[in-house]
Amino acid sequence: MQLSTSGTEGTVDFRTTWNGRQETHQTWYKIIGDNSNKRPPLIALHGGPGATHDYLLSMADLARDGRSVIFYDQIGNGKSTHLPERGADFWTVDLFVRELHNLVDKLGLRAAGYHVLGQSWGGFLAQEFALTQPEGLRTITLADTAASFPDFVAECNRLRQQLPPEVEAALRRHEQAGTTDDPEYLKACEVFYKRHVCRLDPWPAEVTASFGWIDEDPTVYHTMNGPSEFHVIGSIRDWQVAGRLGEISVPALLVSGRHDEAGLPLQQTLVRGLRTAEWTLFGDSSHMPHWEERDRYMEVVGSWLRSND
Repeated sequence: MQLSTSGTEGTVDFRTTWNGRQETHQTWYKIIGDNSNKRPPLIALHGGPGATHDYLLSMADLARDGRSVIFYDQIGNGKSTHLPERGADFWTVDLFVRELHNLVDKLGLRAAGYHVLGQSWGGFLAQEFALTQPEGLRTITLADTAASFPDFVAECNRLRQQLPPEVEAALRRHEQAGTTDDPEYLKACEVFYKRHVCRLDPWPAEVTASFGWIDEDPTVYHTMNGPSEFHVIGSIRDWQVAGRLGEISVPALLVSGRHDEAGLPLQQTLVRGLRTAEWTLFGDSSHMPHWEERDRYMEVVGSWLRSND
């Protein structure tokens, strides 16, 4: 059963300090599901960094067993506050960890408990959040992600070498020339994305919408990541927590696709490092099994959440 993505929307104030001044920004959220069985809600953390919640909306299906699913747009894009003039000293991993803590507090989730699912960069964020030992956190689901950004980039570049030679040559030529906004570069990136990001044709409208938001305001993605998934020159290019995975105390579920840009070696690092982890591989998927194998994905993730409620 696929549920409607209509729900209750709102914003919460998120306070930051910039150049010695206190500021108040807005984090937009949507809650789907009526929580009729009073199960701990699931918070979905989108990727990017700098994408939006839209491409995760298939996960509204997880509300079918009486669980609320909470989506939000991380600050910097979507329906949350945009700050296009800010640079790398503002856009930090810590900023997004604090934003998630703030959302949990403002929605009053700590006492009853909650689950967190982080997809791609959202999985980086989920790990960092779990490392703060937050009150009320029941589990984390790490979807199509890694414990090391250098390792993630290395895996993407391994896959990139399997692209047609003319595609790889176009990518390399524009990266060396600094012309990664050229339509030829973007077209070459699409070849990789259709193999290792989402193999559906056409892409779901929700996936296209998230990419559209990045095009409209690429501030966070370009600052923290770079111009593409495999040409990473942004501020989090050296991020990693692989050596700290054993500090995460809650159970973890790993999900990934056989053709995923977050490939098998990255999942093996997570399995080895986490205290308690289960891993499901989706054989017909790349980076978005929540669309590519939607029904099985919801069965796997939903069953695991119920067993850890």
